[in-house]
Amino acid sequence: MSERSLLIVVLAAGKGTRMRSTRPKVLHRIANLSMLGHVLSRCQEIGAARVAVVVGPDMADVEAEAVARFPGAAIFVQPDQLGTADAVKAAGPLIAGHDGDVLVLYADTPLLRTETLARLRTRLAGDSDIVVLGFEAADPGGYGRLLCGPDGRLTAIREDKEASDAERAVRLCNSGVMGFRGRHLAGLLARIGNANAKGEYYLTDAVGIANGDGLTASVITCGEDEVLGVNDRTQLATAEAIFQSRARRAAMLAGVTMWAPETVYLSFDTQLGRDVEIEPNVVFGPGVTVEDGAVIRANCHFEKARIGPGAIVGPFSRLRPGADIGPDAHIGNFVEVKNATVESGAKANHLSYIGDGRVGSRANIGAGTIFCNYDGFAKHRTDIGAGAFVGSNSSLVAPVKIGDGAYIGSGSVITKEVAAGDLAISRSPQVAHTKWAERFRLRMLRHRDKKG
Repeated sequence: MSERSLLIVVLAAGKGTRMRSTRPKVLHRIANLSMLGHVLSRCQEIGAARVAVVVGPDMADVEAEAVARFPGAAIFVQPDQLGTADAVKAAGPLIAGHDGDVLVLYADTPLLRTETLARLRTRLAGDSDIVVLGFEAADPGGYGRLLCGPDGRLTAIREDKEASDAERAVRLCNSGVMGFRGRHLAGLLARIGNANAKGEYYLTDAVGIANGDGLTASVITCGEDEVLGVNDRTQLATAEAIFQSRARRAAMLAGVTMWAPETVYLSFDTQLGRDVEIEPNVVFGPGVTVEDGAVIRANCHFEKARIGPGAIVGPFSRLRPGADIGPDAHIGNFVEVKNATVESGAKANHLSYIGDGRVGSRANIGAGTIFCNYDGFAKHRTDIGAGAFVGSNSSLVAPVKIGDGAYIGSGSVITKEVAAGDLAISRSPQVAHTKWAERFRLRMLRHRDKKG
């Protein structure tokens, strides 16, 4: 199989009007990746040499996503929506010169497994010139039916509107995903007509033409959820739920503990190490890596962040892009970290904002500490040395540096560098006014009585 070149044609020209959105359907996201991105990821995993993405007119955003997710993807425009065969014909310049395998995939069918595509290729390497991916539908209404002869060979694909009553009783349905030996595809496409109820050019008609030429067509099957097509927001939510269930299961089988898996949201690229423990209600946005033995307490939200081995994060922590939490560090409740490194063994356990800076190893950040990183025009960095102690309710006005082992007195506003080992205190002196509170209360009570 590896000796045969693979071309994949991804059909992405649908307008998706049922999504009720200004965004093209295939750019709607599952696990923080567009549906088109999911399909193109499978193209990479299966080892496609070339990918053709067929789009509709004025779909520059879809073109950009295609090239971003599969660099080198060739973009072809289908001017009119005249059916699946018409869409595949748009990629004709690549198909004509290709003698290996060709797979036709759909950008709104994002849950296909790489293993299934590999089985398609294996069948093409054997005795089949065309392979169709089918599934047993719980409710086959509306799907094209796969009609097979006594020997199991695929004889025809009948669209639901064209099917007889007997054919509609067949539960083996067409997913739309097809594989071809490339040397046959261009000739088959050229002979597909549109004499049907919708006046469209159906790629499925290639099966009947191929049988007439003495070629062999066959079927492989997969689960219905794998070929779920997404046409509206409810189906998008269903696809999301399927992805999340798969991803959680894979994580747990790989050594992750989840207290309540159904409450944990994973992104398409979430990386979780062995013996990671995740409490309920945790959201992993894109670009998050959690290394071995880390503990994630409940109700956290992470995005584009790294959590080192043995670190403890949460509950109610937020890690924003650029957060890098070192080994055995602690990030506690209502602590937000953005574009900052918290080094090995450092702690910020309560109610703090750490933005644009570094917290050195074994340093302690007291409750209510704020890195004042923004002056209204630019961001500035705060650097806290190893073993430093920052007292509660301190404001560190960047750019500023706190040396190794330094102490910051609680309630301080620090605007200048603090040398290693020094104590810095910046607060107004405490003043006591004898009996002021008692006199104030009496005055206010008399005022209230006069008004009443």
